[in-house]
Amino acid sequence: MKIWQALGVLAAVATPAIGEAQTPAKGTLTIALAAEPTMADPVRYAAGVDTYLIGNIFEQLLRMDAKGKQLNRLAESWKLAGTAEKPIIEVALRPGVLFHNGDPMTSADFEFAFTRLRDPSQSKWVHLQASVESFEVVDPLHFRLHFKEPDASYVIDNLQLWALPKRYTEQVGVDGFGKAPVGTGPWKFVSWALKDELRLEAFDGYWDKDHRPGVKNLVIKFIPEDLTRVAAYKTGAVDWMDAVPPSMVEEFKKLPGTTTASFVTGNNLYLNFDTHMPNSPFKDVRVRRAAAMAVDYDAIIKRVLFGQGQRYAEIGEGSTGYDPALKPYPFDPKKAREMLREAGFPNGFETPCYNLTTPREPNIKEMGEATFAYLSAVGIRCQVRQLEYGAWITLGRRGRNGPPEMDGIISWMWSQGLPGDPGTPWAGHLHSFEAGKGWGSYSYTNDAEIDSLVEQQRRILDPAARTAVLKQIARKKHDEVLGGLTTYRPLVTLAWRTDKVSFTPWPAPGFWRNFQEIGVK
Repeated sequence: MKIWQALGVLAAVATPAIGEAQTPAKGTLTIALAAEPTMADPVRYAAGVDTYLIGNIFEQLLRMDAKGKQLNRLAESWKLAGTAEKPIIEVALRPGVLFHNGDPMTSADFEFAFTRLRDPSQSKWVHLQASVESFEVVDPLHFRLHFKEPDASYVIDNLQLWALPKRYTEQVGVDGFGKAPVGTGPWKFVSWALKDELRLEAFDGYWDKDHRPGVKNLVIKFIPEDLTRVAAYKTGAVDWMDAVPPSMVEEFKKLPGTTTASFVTGNNLYLNFDTHMPNSPFKDVRVRRAAAMAVDYDAIIKRVLFGQGQRYAEIGEGSTGYDPALKPYPFDPKKAREMLREAGFPNGFETPCYNLTTPREPNIKEMGEATFAYLSAVGIRCQVRQLEYGAWITLGRRGRNGPPEMDGIISWMWSQGLPGDPGTPWAGHLHSFEAGKGWGSYSYTNDAEIDSLVEQQRRILDPAARTAVLKQIARKKHDEVLGGLTTYRPLVTLAWRTDKVSFTPWPAPGFWRNFQEIGVK
């Protein structure tokens, strides 16, 4: 079945209507997160950590459930129309949905969101809207997206639009909106003290009465230090925590009165190189292959991550385009040294190596340090530069005004999502950077063939044909170590008090830090 036909069948199925009102939530829970978001505006967000906040306050038209099935959310129903060459997506919005300030959600709010999301002066993700030719408001609860060409990723990524309140944003301004965000989600924004805590309040007017918080107040503490976060949990200062340190996962599983849950995060980690720099050693594929064979990631997963990681090659198992024939590069330091000599570096060379210290994923700092030690051992001598999340994400982003540019090696990550598709991340870190167009927003690669293939896969609506192109990209990417050296996908363990907290993990957006269904027993 063509994806055109298959999506039409899926889109025609509407989710149930808004349920009956329930008793307002009561009580307070305190949770601890290892990493802190950087902003609260879905248009300006920089990376996945921002969805820890955005995913609780805001909603999209569609969403994945706990089993990876795409559900209608703010879209009561949707369907594909138009032609195969110029598709149209018609959306019927769920009636009766309110923003946190009491304004009704309408098509005008999505038109406003679309306008902001495609504006390169505001959005870092303009390429996600690049295939949409125009937005047509039919009536307050119906709109159409007219495409100038097919865009498979648009559907795969839940129709790409957030519900943003037009009237409120125009009233307070974009900066004011970022400081006091208003959405339609299960949680209302209360306050945010940077490097300390975020406070949210359950939205009594939330439309989904069957899947909503069972607690009124949520206090989110940001505790990046592992031992401090663990101590806060063990002493009762927090009731729920993420990122149980890998060395303590087995201990937490045995803690009396504690429930744990471990998941593959969906975040794909990789090591990236400055191949975009004119005089970079990493422009030579032999140097990139040498780096690929210099690091024993199996040993790092075993000893540094205590087994809390899964190796992958380009695309994670179970994801679209996964090719079991692709295997990670073998650990071969002797061959790595030979390849450096062949590339003209018999004595190796020095290079900046940028390491993330904020625990965005468990033991990420220690993993990076081990990686850079392995590289130094074969002659790629790392000048290690430790960066907290804000500085790290800023350094990695292309198209900023002025220096510095990433000029060496950086330990990086980009989720391929759940259940998994590489199309959108490859548009961001594999396709060449194009200023003002959104392509390559975190890319240090310049390859015309890769660019053409990445653009091609987005236009293919037939699943089998698109999968074939994804496999072609993955093979070239792997052979030439382009868009980064893929390393592993982390496992994350969450823990909460069995006698106090009820919690149902929802995987996206925000993966399992979305508190759609959390309550006090």
